[in-house]
Amino acid sequence: MNLSYWETKTWLSNIDFTIIGSGIVGLSCALSLKNRFPKAKIVILEKGILPQGASTKNAGFACFGSLSEIIDDLETHTQSEVVELIKKRVQGLQVLRQTLGDNKINYKQLGGYELFTNTDSLLFEACISKQQSINKLLKPIFKQDVFSLKDNVFHFKNIKKQYIFNPFEGQIDTGSMMAALLQKAQSKGIKILNTILVESFLENNDSVTIKTNQFELTTGKMLIATNGFASQFNIEGVKPARAQVLITKPIKNLHIKGIFHLDKGYYYFRNIDNRILFGGGRNLDFKSEETTEFAQTERIQNKLEHLLKTTILPETDFEIEQRWSGIMGVGNQKKALVKQLSNQVFCGVRLGGMGVAIGSLVGRELAELV
Repeated sequence: MNLSYWETKTWLSNIDFTIIGSGIVGLSCALSLKNRFPKAKIVILEKGILPQGASTKNAGFACFGSLSEIIDDLETHTQSEVVELIKKRVQGLQVLRQTLGDNKINYKQLGGYELFTNTDSLLFEACISKQQSINKLLKPIFKQDVFSLKDNVFHFKNIKKQYIFNPFEGQIDTGSMMAALLQKAQSKGIKILNTILVESFLENNDSVTIKTNQFELTTGKMLIATNGFASQFNIEGVKPARAQVLITKPIKNLHIKGIFHLDKGYYYFRNIDNRILFGGGRNLDFKSEETTEFAQTERIQNKLEHLLKTTILPETDFEIEQRWSGIMGVGNQKKALVKQLSNQVFCGVRLGGMGVAIGSLVGRELAELV
């Protein structure tokens, strides 16, 4: 890259903090650092034209876990760990809303619904049997019962006659949220450089030299916020998980409101701009979806379309307008990985598919490590 004196001086010199990744975590981290160190020079390096990964590609669910997901988590985590996970998701959503304001992210608390297919009798009965105990477990957080039963008011087909309803879940406009975060960061003097791929870095006594596909720079501290791409920095305990999504063309008189979970949260859908946004299916082929490649597979896309036709929109004509995928970061533990890797290098990754909920909080926690 043929850099001028001005470019080097303004963007690439005397950098205090360099953040890798301009998603929810990276931008939230930068804002927190700027609040703590107002005079600090902060640069964010982003490999995409827009934030890559999942921050601009998610379904916009302001959620913290369906009943079946929580029961599932209790199989691999202690009660106190699960409560702490949910508490952090709730806190993270509050941080996001306070940072940007509900209007700028188009936040609407229309509730969340968990659906069960007619063949899911055992799972449905297990959830009903544990509903009361989970409500008791979560009462210190929400001060009232979270999960209750509701009739099939949206007339979905091939599912149980009742849903499990959660009044505390909401939805946002993902694009508006990220645009507002980017705007806020830039208004604070935080510099965001796009299409910059970090190829390697070398830690010195009191700084880090970062080699990119365009230039080299030296920074005081380096903070990695690349979530599903964390393995590229040899961060252990995080693997990529691709999520495939599709969206329909506008549908007249679309009466569906709220966010919806199906099959332990592996499928999820909502109404956005009178369209159905529908994603999931990773559980059909976990190994193949453990990838950082943005693509769709015929098997998962066919399954999504089949569920649209038979369950979600059984008596409504629809057309698919767009398909895409996002890359999440997951691991054996649901807890986010926020830690110091070495003297000058830190990371905030492994959001476990809950980036909207915990991304702002993880970004703040990452900044607090410095």
